Amino acid sequence: MSATTTPVDASDTPVEASETDTAPAPAHRLRRFARPAAALLSGFVLYLSFPPRPLWWLAPPAFALLGWALRGRRLRAGFGLGYLAGLGFLLPLLVWTGEEVGPVPWLALAAVEALFVAAAGLGIAAVSRLPWWPFFAAGVWILAEGARARVPFGGFPWGKIAFGQADGVFLPLAAVGGTPLLGFAVALCGFGLYEAARPARARRAQGASGATATAPGTPAQGATVSGASAPETTATASVSDASAPDASGGTAPRAGALPRGPLVAAALAVLVPVTGALAALPLVDDSAEDGTATVAAIQGNVPRLGLDFNAQRRAVLDNHAARTRELAQAVAEKREPQPDFVLWPENSSDIDPYANADAADVIDEAVRAVGAPTVIGAVVAPETGKLRNTLIQWEPGRGPVATYDKRHVQPFGEYIPMRPLVRIFNSNVDRVSRDFGPGDKIGVFDLAGTKVGLATCYEAAFDWAVRDTVTHGAQLITVPSNNATFGRSEMTYQQLAMSRVRAVEHSRAVVVPVTSGVSAVIRPDGEVVAQTKMFTPDVLVEKVPLRSSQTPATRMGTLPEALLAALAAAGLGWSALRSVRARRTRTE
Repeated sequence: MSATTTPVDASDTPVEASETDTAPAPAHRLRRFARPAAALLSGFVLYLSFPPRPLWWLAPPAFALLGWALRGRRLRAGFGLGYLAGLGFLLPLLVWTGEEVGPVPWLALAAVEALFVAAAGLGIAAVSRLPWWPFFAAGVWILAEGARARVPFGGFPWGKIAFGQADGVFLPLAAVGGTPLLGFAVALCGFGLYEAARPARARRAQGASGATATAPGTPAQGATVSGASAPETTATASVSDASAPDASGGTAPRAGALPRGPLVAAALAVLVPVTGALAALPLVDDSAEDGTATVAAIQGNVPRLGLDFNAQRRAVLDNHAARTRELAQAVAEKREPQPDFVLWPENSSDIDPYANADAADVIDEAVRAVGAPTVIGAVVAPETGKLRNTLIQWEPGRGPVATYDKRHVQPFGEYIPMRPLVRIFNSNVDRVSRDFGPGDKIGVFDLAGTKVGLATCYEAAFDWAVRDTVTHGAQLITVPSNNATFGRSEMTYQQLAMSRVRAVEHSRAVVVPVTSGVSAVIRPDGEVVAQTKMFTPDVLVEKVPLRSSQTPATRMGTLPEALLAALAAAGLGWSALRSVRARRTRTE
C-alpha cells in the first residue's frame, strides 16, 4: 500500500507522542517551562563537572539533557534555550571574575560569552532533525567553542569542555586531536545517551496513551511546546504496512518496534568516543625520552589578597627571593636536591629590574645563592610605549640573558579596550593606568641544557600559545601565573586543570609556579605529583621527565578543529537544504 509524506520544514518541530496536547490545561502550562528549565539545568550540571570538583562524568548527562531540550525545536527557540544553558554554565563558572571588582564585569562577561552557547543551541536545533544528528550537534558545539576562543578581543576559551576532563576517561583523546577532539567526544557521548533513550521513551509513551495509527489523509495533531506551535508530519499508510517513509526520507518501523537507524546512531555516538579514548591510551606516555631534570617552583606568596596585592611590590619580590635563599640553604644541608633550574611565577617582581638596581640586586643574590638559572616574572616598563609582562632568564654570575614577553595579554585585566565606554560601568578600569602590550616571539628558554617552553598564565587557555612552544623544541612546559587577584576562588583550580590537559595533549611535563597558589608539578600523563596550598609560601622540588617526541595533536595543530567545523558546516548546510526543499514542495 502506498504512503505519502509531507516534508518537514527546518523550522518545524517534530513532536513525540509523549508531547501531544492531551494533558489538562494547568499541566500543559507547566510543561511549557520544562525545556527552558532543562536547558538552564543542563548548563549548571555542566558547571558542576568542572574543577575543583572531580565530577567530570556529569558532562555527558548535561549534554544529554541539553539534547532533550533542543531536539526538534524551532531555530529561534534553540537560540533562546541555548542562551539559558550558557547562563546556567558560565554564570557560576566565571563568578571569580567579579571577586574584587564587583558583579558588573562578571555578569557582562557571562552574558556575552553565553551568546556563543546560544548560537550553538540554534545550530543544534537545526541539525537535530537530521539522521545521525548527535555527530553534527557535537560538531556544532565545537564550532561555537572555536569562535568563542577567537573573538572578541582575541577570544576567551575559558570553559572549553575539554578543560573539565582532566580526570576523565576521555582525556587520552587530547593527545590525538587536542582540546577540540576531547570536547567533541564528551558532547557526542552526551547527545548519544539522549538519542539512545529517546526511542524507548517514545514507545512507552505510545503504549501508555493507547496511541492509534493515523487514518489515511488525516494530519497528526499539533502540539505547543515552549510556547511555539509546530506542525507535525502528515503521513498516510495502511496499518498493515511493514513500514512507511518518515520525514527524514528513511523508513519508519512497524508500530511498537524500536527504530534501528536512530539506535545504531545512538550506539555509535556513545561507543566511538569511549573506544577512541581507549585506543589512544598508548599515546599517554610519561617516559623520560631525553632524561630528566630537577626543577624547583617557588611560591613566595603575596602580602594580601585582591587587586592591591602589588601595592607592596617589594614585599612580593622579597618573598620570592627569601624562598629561593631558603631552598639554597636546604640544598647545602642535603635536605633538597640541587635543582637544574628554578621557576618563579608571573609578577614575582613587579619592580622592573632593568630600571631598579636594588630589585636587580635582590634577584641576583637569590640566583647566585641557589646556583641555577632562574626564570623571573617581571613587569618591564619602557620609557615610552606599553608595559610588558616579561619572563626573564637570569643566570648566576651573568644576570639576565633572555626574555619572553607575554603574547596574549588579557583584555580588561592587562589592557582596557574601549576605556571611556567601560569607565561608565566600572571605575576600576583606571586601576590599569598604563596598558600592557603583547610580545611577538615564541618563548623557549635553554635552561642548563633543557628547552623549557613558556606560556604565561592566561595563555594556557589558548591552544596555539602552548603548542607553539612544543613545535619550537620545548622538552618541558612552564605556566608561570599570578592568581592573587582572584582570592580563594575556583579560578586557580580551573587553570590548573588546563595545564593537566596540556600535559597530555603535548606529552610534556608541565610546571606551574603561582605567586599565591596553587603551584604544581604535572607529569606528561596529567598526574599532579606535587602541589602547594593557596596563600602559603612554599617550594616544590621534583625530578620530571623530558620528552621531544610530538603527539598527533601537536603535529596536526588546528586540523582536527577544522575537520570538526567542517562536519558542523555540513550538517547546517544539509539542514538548510532540506528546509528550502520543504518550502518549495509546499508552494507547488
